[in-house]
Amino acid sequence: MATANHNLSNYDKATIPNAKDFRFGIVVSEWNDTITEGLWQGTFDALMDCGAVKENIVRWNVPGTFELTYGAARMSKSIYADSGMLDAIIVIGCVIQGETKHFDFVCDGVTQGIKDLNLKGDIPVIFCVLTDNNRQQSIDRSGGKHGNKGTEAAITAIKMADLRKQTS
Repeated sequence: MATANHNLSNYDKATIPNAKDFRFGIVVSEWNDTITEGLWQGTFDALMDCGAVKENIVRWNVPGTFELTYGAARMSKSIYADSGMLDAIIVIGCVIQGETKHFDFVCDGVTQGIKDLNLKGDIPVIFCVLTDNNRQQSIDRSGGKHGNKGTEAAITAIKMADLRKQTS
């Protein structure tokens, strides 16, 4: 594995636009909440570290990862979006392989759903969904030895919000 024993969540703030004027929506799955809360914390901390204002970060929870698409779709059409208050949305979830095909259906569904929102919508939706083979891999990627994918999602959201601003 190319990422074995590497923390991939380090970033250089000099290469990232200041987030002070951007507004972010974050939709968090309650399923596998010890993992998703770690991802949320990584996301929030990175946004704040890059200049975001706490009041410009809106969090909604949904029951599971499959519901992230609906939550992001509703958020993109909410009063926050209508008033120009959202520059990017981040969806946070975790699906861990089990013994059935449920894993495949959930992963495919949420991936396609988020892709569709990005193609049809005006607000970038950032995919921060872990799809791991076991719980330890999820722990390692939500603040463990491989860093925090939430941090990486926050940096992506800032860059996409900046791209949206530049191309509007």
